[in-house]
Amino acid sequence: MRIVFMGPPGAGKGTQASLLSKRLGIPHISTGDIFRANVSEGTPLGKEAQSYMDAGEYVPDGVTNAMVRDRLTYDDAQSGFILDGYPRTVEQVSELDAMLRSAGIKIDCVIELTVDVDVVVARLVRRSAEQGRTDDTEEVLRHRLEVYAEQTAPLIEVYKSRNLLEQVDGLGEIEDVTAAILLAVNA
Repeated sequence: MRIVFMGPPGAGKGTQASLLSKRLGIPHISTGDIFRANVSEGTPLGKEAQSYMDAGEYVPDGVTNAMVRDRLTYDDAQSGFILDGYPRTVEQVSELDAMLRSAGIKIDCVIELTVDVDVVVARLVRRSAEQGRTDDTEEVLRHRLEVYAEQTAPLIEVYKSRNLLEQVDGLGEIEDVTAAILLAVNA
């Protein structure tokens, strides 16, 4: 299966994608992880991505597309994958479509985790304290949520029009959300 996870930062995409990855035996491909790996390795793309991440901005499409295109060529992604954090813009949807079309494959399902904004901010503040993340100040979090609403929400309509979108309430116990996602994926 080839699955896209959507939802605002802090909605639980990473947690749920990791759980689903283990269940389905396909890799969880997180753009955040890809960005952090490139940053820690000091790659040119990583250095460019870092400046945007520190400001709470999305990394530009050209940088993101190059990183994702490379990751999808790894052997573990050949039988399927879960994309977490990509695509984030309508332009990225087109780029992903082109990447997959050239490989003769397509997205099977898009899961949108829906959550309350105040709950998301509380989750991210807690995560910031637990992980010592410098990119999760309250000001940056609120800005990220605004950027999400402006740039990413339109993708919901794109995937809905393709009959690929399954909306799942991201609030509640982790196991309950996982069960709802499994039902949606198998629908």
